[in-house]
Amino acid sequence: MFFQHIYDKSLAQASYLIGCQAKGEAIVIDAKRDIDTYLQMAKENHLTITHITETHIHADFLSGSRELAEVTGAELYLSDEGGKDWQYQFPHIGLTNGNVIEVGNLTLKVLHTPGHTPESISFLLTDHPATDLPVMIFTGDFVFVGDVGRPDLLEKAAGITGTQEKGAQEMFRSVQDFSKLPEFIQVWPGHGAGSACGKSLGAVPGSTVGYEKIRNWAFHYEEDEEGFIKYLLDGQPEPPKYFAMMKKLNKMQRPLLTQVPKHQKLSKEAFLKAHRTGVKVIDTRNKADFAGGFIPNSINIQGNNSFSTWMGWIIDYSEPFILAAQDEQMEDLTRKLMRIGMDQMMGYVDSIDSLGMELQTADIIDIEEFKSYLNRNDAQIVDVRNKTEYEAGRIENAENVFVGTLEDNLDEISHDKQIVIHCQSGDRATIAYSLLKKNGFVNVKNFSAGMKEWMEKGNPVKN
Repeated sequence: MFFQHIYDKSLAQASYLIGCQAKGEAIVIDAKRDIDTYLQMAKENHLTITHITETHIHADFLSGSRELAEVTGAELYLSDEGGKDWQYQFPHIGLTNGNVIEVGNLTLKVLHTPGHTPESISFLLTDHPATDLPVMIFTGDFVFVGDVGRPDLLEKAAGITGTQEKGAQEMFRSVQDFSKLPEFIQVWPGHGAGSACGKSLGAVPGSTVGYEKIRNWAFHYEEDEEGFIKYLLDGQPEPPKYFAMMKKLNKMQRPLLTQVPKHQKLSKEAFLKAHRTGVKVIDTRNKADFAGGFIPNSINIQGNNSFSTWMGWIIDYSEPFILAAQDEQMEDLTRKLMRIGMDQMMGYVDSIDSLGMELQTADIIDIEEFKSYLNRNDAQIVDVRNKTEYEAGRIENAENVFVGTLEDNLDEISHDKQIVIHCQSGDRATIAYSLLKKNGFVNVKNFSAGMKEWMEKGNPVKN
């Protein structure tokens, strides 16, 4: 058996290529949208991708299953569980509990594992030349290392009211069924640490049923369904705005993108024309370079592993945008944008200094200056971390306005007072600073060192 775990650090998302080397057949589970990874891997290992499947209708990334099917001609095997409201709306071979997919000498048995979503399924793999016992389970967003999938996304991100309590009840029952599996079975989930699909995902890529029964909180409630549901729903992070769009696009017919696009480098004239008409400019440089000089009205979203998540929070799918990025960054950034279906880029510029524009600088302050604004009536301290972080420990009198929803809550920010923003260590505060400046706020200062330095120097924290 051939097995490959493919991991996208930018979204903490895992997909899998599993093959029968004797028959030369392979299946891909939960494909990302830049499918060349799977095509190259299959070619190098003398495999043909004959089957493609998913564990559920994803909310956190745009699945590449249809792109992969378009290129390879492989069949799509997708869940038909969960009722009529949870069906994929394009041609596929439907899967229900107990169905078996045969890939050469391998079989994948379908288990309906609702909770995260009603249609969620897992795949129990048996490598028949080695044993007739199952050896792996691919759980998607059902069981993670150290956690289980959150059932509140349909309500919080997709606006489907009344689903989180029912989902939590279903998750409790699914966990009880999972605990009956042999403890030696390897567990391969759909996400790792950093994903917004849970609140305490482990950093190791895989696990076993036995290990999860020992270390995963979800297996310690036994008959206490009420306690399980309370813990599961409490303290979940805020889901990014783009999740609702992913749910829609992953369920319905949509245009396919079977190759990684190459975006044009804009001339000075083309850029200035677009900028004058209000096209958003996303500056992907690091926060220190941005602070030293930035294009007026540009938004700083650094081109690191969090790039696609913050793009999904800040940029609407109907808006064109331009990137400020180096040539050598563009393929990586383009892939990250592809993976959340953000295809409306007009192009990019690789040097902001060559545009003939007067650049602005950010007002970054140190901890001593920050302290001078505390408890002043003419200053507003704004903590742009998420609610869970804020409630776990904050600076007294700091108000919480999460950066991801900042532009929806600008009425909470004073135009008359000195605004001083901070986050944990500066990345989110820089996004917030650029958004406030873009929206006409003049008196803004950024305590970029944030809670990290505040706590390291022993300053008081309110819980």
